[in-house]
Order: sequence, then C-alpha cells, then structure tokens
Amino acid sequence: MFDFLKNVPVPKSALTISEQRKRWFKEFMKPFFVVVMIYITMYLIRNNFKAAQPLLKSQLGFTTTDLGYIGFTFSIVYGFGKFILGYIVDGKNTKKILSVLLFLSSLTVLCMGFLFTMNHVPLGWIVVLWSLNGLFQCVGGPSCASVITQWTTKKNRGRYIGLWNASHNIGGGLAGIFAIWCAQTFFKGSVAGMFILPAIVASVIAVLTFFIGKNRPEDLGWASSEEIFEEPVEEANQEAEDMTKWQIFKKYLLTNPWIWLLCVSNVFVYIVRIGIDNWAPLYVTEHLNFSNEAAANTIFYFEMGALVGCLAWGYISDFLKGRPALVATVSSFLLPIGIIGYQFGTTELIINGSLFMLGMMIFGPQLLINISMLGFVPKKATVVAGGLLGAFAYLFGDSMAKILLAKISDPTQAGVKLFNTVLHGWGDTFIIFYIAVVIIIVLLGTVAFAEEKQIRQAKIKV
Repeated sequence: MFDFLKNVPVPKSALTISEQRKRWFKEFMKPFFVVVMIYITMYLIRNNFKAAQPLLKSQLGFTTTDLGYIGFTFSIVYGFGKFILGYIVDGKNTKKILSVLLFLSSLTVLCMGFLFTMNHVPLGWIVVLWSLNGLFQCVGGPSCASVITQWTTKKNRGRYIGLWNASHNIGGGLAGIFAIWCAQTFFKGSVAGMFILPAIVASVIAVLTFFIGKNRPEDLGWASSEEIFEEPVEEANQEAEDMTKWQIFKKYLLTNPWIWLLCVSNVFVYIVRIGIDNWAPLYVTEHLNFSNEAAANTIFYFEMGALVGCLAWGYISDFLKGRPALVATVSSFLLPIGIIGYQFGTTELIINGSLFMLGMMIFGPQLLINISMLGFVPKKATVVAGGLLGAFAYLFGDSMAKILLAKISDPTQAGVKLFNTVLHGWGDTFIIFYIAVVIIIVLLGTVAFAEEKQIRQAKIKV
C-alpha cells in the first residue's frame, strides 16, 4: 500500500563520476529546497500555538496550567513518536514521507482552528489534536537530516545541516507574526485565525513538495555521495550494509556510550531552549506588561538569533574539520551572558537583544549535538538515532520545561521544591536555566574528548 514511500532501486546512470560531481549541486538543491520549505512550514503550524497563548487565555479562558498540559502531551507524543517512527522510517524515502506528514499535520491544526471558533472549546479535543500534530511532526527533523546526510559527506555536512536547521528558526520566527497577521486581517482578531490560515498554507506546500527532488543520489542511478566526491566510505557505513536494522540499532545506539551522553545533554539543552522560547511571550506580558504584539516579537528575535547561530556554528564545525561537540561546548559557555540580560532586562531593547543572543548560543549545542551524533552512527541509522536524541529531548527536556516551569511561574500554583528551596514566580525559573547550562558543558566536554580521539584514530588509519 505504501510502496511509493520505499527506496526503489534505479538502473545505473551512464554518467561518469566526474559528470555526477558537476551536476551534484543542481540535483541536491531540489531535495534541499524541499526539506527547508517543509521544516519552515512545520514551525508555522507549531510555533503559532506559543504566540496564541495570551489570546487563548484572554479570549477562551485557558489557564497557564492548561497551556502547560497541552504542551506536555505534545512533548510526550512527539518524544515517543520520534523514537518509534524513526525506527520505522529509517531506510525509506524520507523526502516523500516528510510531505505526507506535513499534510496530515496541517489537517489537525485546521481542525483546531475551527474548534477555536466555538463559544465553549473542549479542552480534551484540543489536547488530542495538538498531540496528533506532535505525532505527525515528530520525525520531521531527523528525516530532513537523513535526506541531507544521503547527499553529503562528512567534510561538507555541517554547513548544509546548519543552513537547513536555520529553516526552523525562520519558520519559528515568522510563525507568531504571520499567525497574528492572519487573525487580525481575516478573523477580526480571533485566535482561530492563528490556526486556520497557516494550516491551509501548509497543506498546499505539502502537496507541491511531494513531487520535487530525489531522496538520495542513488535514486538518479548515481553512485553514493562518498563515491561522487571520492571520499572513503566510513567504516560504520560499510559494516551496516550487511547488518539488519536491529543489529545496527543494538551496536551503534543501545551500546554506544557517546550516543547516550549526547541524549542526556540534549535534555538540558531543551530545558533551556524551550524554557525560554515557549514561555517568552507569556513572561513578557505577565512579568513586564509588554503588549501582545511585543510578546509575539520575542519569538522572532529568539529565532533570528538562532538562525545566525545555525549558520555560524555549522561552518565553524566544518572549519575545525568535524569537531561539533567541541564547538557546542564553547557556545554553551556563553549562554549565561544572555540569560542574565533576559532575567534582569526591563525594556524591549534589552529583552529582545538578550533573546537574540540566547537563540544564537543555545542553537550551538542544539545543532551540533545532532551533527556530532552523525559521526557515531552509520547512514542507515540516522533517523532512528536522531529520533532517540529527540525522544530524550522532548520526553524529558521539553516536557520539564513546560510542566516544571509552568508550576514555578503560575501564580495560582504552590511552586516547586528543589534542594529544600521552594521555587515560585517567573524570577525563580532562571535557577533551572543556570543548573542546566553547567550540566550541558560537562557532558558535551566529555563527548568532545571522544570525538577528538575518533578523529585522530581516523588520521592514523589513512
């Protein structure tokens, strides 16, 4: 039934390796355009919920805790889905799978938009639909990375994954502005407009991108990316050719200590990233009395900083010849500067400037953890490995950032007891950020040593 989503063998092309190399960039840009557009669009129908939170409270009567639980269920489904669906889709045509998932995601968000037009909105249905949106989007990131990995080599992978990763910062940054504009222009300011029109746009893009580009060079009858660029095929990729999916999973993930360290570090990266990104609009409206428009702009500045970070960190990693964990450790050392500005700032200029810096610095480890992971697993395990990283990030990091920080910041709750200290109020949420940063630095610094050892061993073999 779903044979069209499989990688189908294609007759070998008559083109020489030299000719394939000349045409590589043109052909690669087609699937690269697709993964960028799809990831931008996924965030248009995902970050719109964050921007809609003040209106969901004022227009429909949701509480901060309600919003936290809606986000929590999204994180749980998204996290489990990343691992389970990642295992299922590995080895399949991930480019086409992305378009199908985006279309399904758009349908769930469209249904939510229509529910928000009702006088009494059933919270249960919103939880179910937002969870389904999490299910359909969960393998979006790993699948995009898989497409890029199939087309690139270790020497040029960082820059392209960095460029692609910036796409969700574009989508995330524009999501709030676009959603507010849709509501004000076509729905008289109703929060329903922040979901209906973005969902329609997403469905159109899903259909169009399904027919553009190929999943990998082999789908054109070409050689692999390593053969095209005359680079040695990594030992892990050679071994994986004769292994089953379970054998690959067991050897390169389950018993790989570096993958587990990256998973745990990703948890704390997400506590910082989601803890700031998800709650910034509500923080500035409730704690600093910013307007709804100014609150939506916080997402834009954070995501634009992240965009710059993604572009820069990927190139820096390539410049240092494949040392993403080291670069991620350095960027993590700079995070407290932005956190201090965000914590003590009182004006839009200081807050937005701090958010820009935080976006830039947190997307060092956010991006580079995933690139580092690619150096420890074969291509056949990239989606499930990325799914495992994402599962940890969302099941533990993202959910903690939403539920834990919601209980700390919500004035109607009693706060959270940590080390015999009760944390309560927006100001106390920053203690969690500082603890997370210290743990990130320690864990990624450890992986950086393993990465360096791997690089030096590879040089000796050459």
